[in-house]
Amino acid sequence: MEKALLTLNELEASGIIARYAIGGAVAAYFYAEAVMTEDLDAFVLFSNKTTGLLTLTPIHEFLKARGATEHREHLAIAGTLVQVIPAYDALTEDAVAQAVEKKVGQTSTRVMRAEHLIAIALKTGRPKDHARIKQLLEQAQVDARQLTDLLRRHQLIERWEKLKATTS
Repeated sequence: MEKALLTLNELEASGIIARYAIGGAVAAYFYAEAVMTEDLDAFVLFSNKTTGLLTLTPIHEFLKARGATEHREHLAIAGTLVQVIPAYDALTEDAVAQAVEKKVGQTSTRVMRAEHLIAIALKTGRPKDHARIKQLLEQAQVDARQLTDLLRRHQLIERWEKLKATTS
């Protein structure tokens, strides 16, 4: 995975993207026990804000020039399946912008904060997302005030209350 992260760092340094952060199950691993996952989710912010159709072609070309190969919706980078996901709403944009620095081996990367992972999982709402929320609440150091503020800003309080009611 470290080589894949180095390549993502190069992608950012090239200016094709403005910033990336690791999300999903791999990000949750930094805060809680590891769970099985197929890939590394790299959420990206683009250098140039565009309107209309968004293309990942420059990203794919950059990564393929460095040895990445396509596997369904993933790119295999140095043996790690990576899914490049454009930050698709205000919540994921905020999560990438506020991601925290972490190290994998000798490589620096950014990882979404636990509070953002919880909010994104709540918004997505699949059973595996609810399981991730439970795991993060039990094992991570979650700032309750920051989480509540995040849920409020992204209109997720009602979903949060429903989830808490069904899991109590």
